[in-house]
Amino acid sequence: MCQSGHVLECVINISEGRNISAIRQLAEVCADDLLDVHFDTEHNRSVFSLTGVVAPQRLTKLAVQLLQLDTHQGVHPRLGVVDVVPFVPLDGSTMHEALTARDEFAHWASSELLVPCFVYGTERSLPELRRDAWTNLHPQYGPQVPHATAGAMCVGARNLLVAYNIWLDTKTSAENARSIAQSVRGDGIRTLALHVGNHWQISMNLIDPERIGPDIATDRVHYFAQQHNVEIDHCELVGLISLNALNKISPQRWNELDLSAEQTIEFRRSHGFTFVA
Repeated sequence: MCQSGHVLECVINISEGRNISAIRQLAEVCADDLLDVHFDTEHNRSVFSLTGVVAPQRLTKLAVQLLQLDTHQGVHPRLGVVDVVPFVPLDGSTMHEALTARDEFAHWASSELLVPCFVYGTERSLPELRRDAWTNLHPQYGPQVPHATAGAMCVGARNLLVAYNIWLDTKTSAENARSIAQSVRGDGIRTLALHVGNHWQISMNLIDPERIGPDIATDRVHYFAQQHNVEIDHCELVGLISLNALNKISPQRWNELDLSAEQTIEFRRSHGFTFVA
């Protein structure tokens, strides 16, 4: 557990983005530890940003009760109804504390909820986990087969990152979208090309956001998109960004990039958040 005054963030990805009643119930159980909820109907996925180690357990327990993986349909790849549970050190907390929280959560989820847990962090990355799960890699905690309705969880420890989507114009082909995603991938940017409604989307994790933030990522997508005569339709921040990462970007670009001071972790921690949908 964290020492007094140290804070962990936990950014839980839930495989449900359409049932607003269920999302509201999940938000309510997080109480004052909830910083943000972002949901998408095409991805059929919600991202809950939390603080601490107690709210993640409450959210996970209810999600396993409410949701079923075997009836889930959505664009985004997933292993479980509670798909990704990363612990992130904030303030004076350390990666060691995040790893401890990860292991304690995985032990709890696998023993109390009987959901197998794969772990990532210092041992392997989340993309490596997704690639190898159930083939070359088996759960480090809990049953060695998927839970009948909840699947499995990817429980991790990582540094701050930014989840970011860039939507391409409706004329974009699958071939061009995948080429753009492949060209942009690397040097701090993880990418997937996803077909969302009538758009292709470059879905990104910016894993070093104070160096490679949404502005640089967007400019890279624009550069490679131009080579295919493709235009950017709009940009979307998924969840929150740190104030340090935001301050690296010219405020004149914030509106274009779907950014604001109110979407920072620091603002939400000091002002609170209420889910309204």
